[in-house]
Amino acid sequence: MISFNSEDIQFNLKYKTKLKGWIVKTIESKKKKAGDISFVFCSDAFLLEMNKEYLNHDTYTDIITFDYSSDLSAKGKGFSTPLEVTTKGAKSKMTKTVAPISGDIFISIDRVQENADKFSPIGSAQGDKQRKKSSNFEDELHRVIIHGVLHLLGYKDKTKIAKTEMTKQEDSCLKAFKKS
Repeated sequence: MISFNSEDIQFNLKYKTKLKGWIVKTIESKKKKAGDISFVFCSDAFLLEMNKEYLNHDTYTDIITFDYSSDLSAKGKGFSTPLEVTTKGAKSKMTKTVAPISGDIFISIDRVQENADKFSPIGSAQGDKQRKKSSNFEDELHRVIIHGVLHLLGYKDKTKIAKTEMTKQEDSCLKAFKKS
């Protein structure tokens, strides 16, 4: 189940049903399934305290993603072995189990607004420096929302190459959202 909540601020998200469908389609397009994903919209101050407490970072950020997925198949476990009975007898049939994508995604609305004032929501896959100036809050919020989902799907953004790929995936997902 996908849920949208606010922590220390009043925030009303538009297009909740459309966003939920988009998130589920994004996850399914990566051959995964959606589990329990909670988006929590909060202030800079709230997210800064979380960043300090859980990540030991004393910096503002727009998003923190806590991944609760347990992809057992990646650890060599998520397989079951039901018996398949044939005319030649019983034999084991391996089947792969995909663990649902689950997590908490905390988003600073203050940071999203600041980023919207600096960057265009859809730019090239060259990263933030290539994004043009615009002030479209909703598009930037959608970018941050899908950024958190992509983290749950295993995408990283700590290296230049990984960040480029993350931005490319964000752009692709945002285009799909606009078409839906």
